[in-house]
Amino acid sequence: METVEKSCEVNVPVNTAYNQWTQFEDFPKFMEGVKEVRQLDDTHLHWHAEIAGKDKEWDAQITEQIPDKRIAWRSTSGAPNGGVVTFHRIDDNTTRIMLQMDYEPEGVVENVGNAMGVFTRRVEGDLERFKEFIESRGQETGAWRGQVNQPGSIQQPRT
Repeated sequence: METVEKSCEVNVPVNTAYNQWTQFEDFPKFMEGVKEVRQLDDTHLHWHAEIAGKDKEWDAQITEQIPDKRIAWRSTSGAPNGGVVTFHRIDDNTTRIMLQMDYEPEGVVENVGNAMGVFTRRVEGDLERFKEFIESRGQETGAWRGQVNQPGSIQQPRT
């Protein structure tokens, strides 16, 4: 398993950054190579992406989700991967996003690309494009404020 850790600061409140990150189907708008993300239910996603020139699909499960704090996931099919994204309030209008991803490169091309830092640069670029996306909008495209404490355990937000 390889690990990538990257962070960036975005000039929006923490709830705006978090709310946008919960809009997984918008990921192709700022994530390089991601063709489609379908949210199957509150904790399951289906991904379709191009990685190292190959078309790949996999499923993932959200294992933890705490509004304005963190979202963790792991793959349930395809190449092993997982990670966590955390949201840290700097001030009323600034948020630090920290992303840690673990993944298993598959095949020669992905292993060579990994050795050359291709995946690390892609993650860094994705965070920068997320920053541009949310700052240019100034508001999120939607939000899901439910909480996931463990696989299959969902708490809807209180209103």
